[in-house]
Amino acid sequence: MASTTLTQRRFDRVLLLVIPAAAFMLLLFVYPFLYGLVLSFEPKEGGWLANYQHFFTTDNLYPTVWITLKLAIPATLINVGLALPIAYRMRVKSGYQRIVTTILVVPITLGTVLIAEGMLLYFGPKGWLSQFLQLVHLYDGPIRLTHNYWGVLISLVISGFPFAFLLILSYVTGIDPVLARAAATLGADPRAQFRHIYLPLLAPGLAMCFCLAFVQAFSVFPSAVLLGSPAGPTRVISIAAYEAAFELYDYSLASAIAMIMGFVQLIIVAAVLGSRSVFYRGPVTGGKG
Repeated sequence: MASTTLTQRRFDRVLLLVIPAAAFMLLLFVYPFLYGLVLSFEPKEGGWLANYQHFFTTDNLYPTVWITLKLAIPATLINVGLALPIAYRMRVKSGYQRIVTTILVVPITLGTVLIAEGMLLYFGPKGWLSQFLQLVHLYDGPIRLTHNYWGVLISLVISGFPFAFLLILSYVTGIDPVLARAAATLGADPRAQFRHIYLPLLAPGLAMCFCLAFVQAFSVFPSAVLLGSPAGPTRVISIAAYEAAFELYDYSLASAIAMIMGFVQLIIVAAVLGSRSVFYRGPVTGGKG
């Protein structure tokens, strides 16, 4: 009788946690998605697929998907590729690890707008970098690292690298170092330890980090406007959705563009998560116990 009462109390506690969480997910994620999906099939003119047909047949709309991918995928690969070796070298807790992690939090707290302002100051045609290179006669003329593709890409790396680094560091520090020491006793050098122990165990975490960093980079908007050329090479899909909603006041078309944006992200994320089994099949991490 007592055990039944205890089980019932635990079940009630679980319900008290699950029901608010489910309601929170429903109100903030599920309902807006369903509302936007239905709205995208209610165009101002034409049939229920008119918004999607308009997007894929308009010269300044459908190329935004490829433009955004050209920015998001390289930025994600750079962030994850740079963060992995640095996090691996800093996997042992030390004072340097705390200092570096504290410094890397700064770009996250600044936000994309302040990062863009700093880049205009340092990397602009009349910025400090351009003036210094001209002063030492290493480059003639102003260096154009802003208001083009490279300015947006650099901004995405600056804002996205700390997030990728901290996430990968949390994964790599969760792997039991005893596994590497055991491999060393069998003759495995550091490269072999990384390739056969750390990398397979990190594969699920790297895939998740790639997905989160990609989604963050794919939704680029302030950097594309402040540091890019929003009417040219950095006209990303978020700008197209913004113009449809707040310049054309066509919220149905804006919802359709947002749905396309989410569908493209879903394809990339599904492909990356589906490729995890190529590297390793087993527990997600080799914990420290």
